[in-house]
Amino acid sequence: MAEGKVKVGVIGSQFQAEIHAASFQMMPHEAEVVAIASPTPGNAAALAKRFGIPRVFTDYREMLKERDIEMVTIAAPNSLHAQMAKDIAAAGKHIVCEKPLAMTIAEGEEMISVAKQHGVLLMYGEELFFTPKYLKAKEMADAGAFGKIYLVKQSEKHFGPHSAWFWDVNRSGGGALMDLGCHGIAFCYFFLGRSPIKSVYCQMGTYVHHDKTKAEDDSLCILEFANGAVGLVENSWARRGGMDDRIEVFGEAGVTYANLHMGNALPTFSENGYGYAVEKAPTTKGWTYPVFEELWNYGTPQELAHFSRCARGKETPQATGEDGLVVMQALYAGYASAGEGRKIAMPYQAPPGVKKPIDLWLNGPARRQTAAR
Repeated sequence: MAEGKVKVGVIGSQFQAEIHAASFQMMPHEAEVVAIASPTPGNAAALAKRFGIPRVFTDYREMLKERDIEMVTIAAPNSLHAQMAKDIAAAGKHIVCEKPLAMTIAEGEEMISVAKQHGVLLMYGEELFFTPKYLKAKEMADAGAFGKIYLVKQSEKHFGPHSAWFWDVNRSGGGALMDLGCHGIAFCYFFLGRSPIKSVYCQMGTYVHHDKTKAEDDSLCILEFANGAVGLVENSWARRGGMDDRIEVFGEAGVTYANLHMGNALPTFSENGYGYAVEKAPTTKGWTYPVFEELWNYGTPQELAHFSRCARGKETPQATGEDGLVVMQALYAGYASAGEGRKIAMPYQAPPGVKKPIDLWLNGPARRQTAAR
């Protein structure tokens, strides 16, 4: 087993890549970012300068030739995940892939297969498995505090993504459900002890951002689990006022509520405004709720430190490619449900020729009937 810090390369140079770079610095004993790669002119160099990253590449494949790099994180558009993961695996380096795992179920299956073929770990970037407040709720549930759980709700809403590629369904594969619902599906699955998902029912629409995207900007998703519990996942790109992220857990003997931001925020009023309040907040004038230790409260530093220990063989991954594939299958079923206007049984097999999940909604009979009216 190798010793010392895990040497990490990051693919990407914008929002999520910055979170990765900052999170590794918050947990410096396990790993260090030694290289960053991005084709966007100047972005990689600027991020590298900000975080003291010594090597910069405009082609991630050149970065993969660096022999000392042991683990690579993918913070790139969804459409690039599969090929990048396969290239990283072929270079003999462990993979951390941001959500969602891929654009299609077939891509996700291939990523898992190639990682196993090359003997590397494929770890799925789901920080809600590490979010302190949510982990406390799971700890209480597992200890029997609420009795038999019958409903888990997870909600994540804001007024839209930070990068232009999210609006392009050919690069993202979908809208709010694909971007945010992957978190909620993964969380309910994790919270309920990975009980198999029996069925998915989903409703979605484009209510605010017609001028930007063909994708849905609001969605409601109901998951039925084999253990009898239900998951309710609410997502929106149409909610004004910045990020809202919360869970609710209901059992026969109790209930708990956790709001990711409100318990970690300072209720603030300002006529003049100030620098930064919280992710996706468009203004800091009037009443706002600036957060502190934001990344730590999300769980990303803890997640990446855990993945670094996994790369050293010290721990077993808590979020794997297989977890990401379960989420992909549920996402597909969700888009099919919204497109067909009915509950979809799991496991779901997409019809041949479907290139991205959102096509199941855009081209579905229920969607066509709505458009015709």
